Amino acid sequence: MAVLHVDPETERCPNGPDQFVLTDWISTAPFEDLLDLRIETAGQGKAVLHMPFKVKHCQGGGLMHGGALTALADTAVAMAIKSLLPADSHFATIDLRMEFLAPVREGAVRAMAQVTQSGERTYIGSAEVLDRQDQPVARFTSTFKLARKRRS
Repeated sequence: MAVLHVDPETERCPNGPDQFVLTDWISTAPFEDLLDLRIETAGQGKAVLHMPFKVKHCQGGGLMHGGALTALADTAVAMAIKSLLPADSHFATIDLRMEFLAPVREGAVRAMAQVTQSGERTYIGSAEVLDRQDQPVARFTSTFKLARKRRS
């Protein structure tokens, strides 16, 4: 869970992005909290995250929105990567691919992610998104880039 000091009128951090603080290194950020993502496990380059089926996660036809599913998978891979890095690390997604296999009409979904390759500053991961019957609904791959260490 994130701690965020926000000016209620501007919805901005009054003292810049440094006002944003995660309570734990492996924890959800404000955007992920909007989607009700929950971390089940994260460690040793693997992570499992959960997202409930809610109307606010749906597209106009009543199916879970592809963007919500993609955010779940991307965050699961990020948590798997975080489990391998020190807490002062900064990294971001630089490439991703999502293959949708089946629609989600009801029930929670779960993303099972793992780091599949790592280099000096590049991490590649994959995730499988499963419905409540543990049937695959999407496959995801992504590449993350670790920021260079800042020199003092």
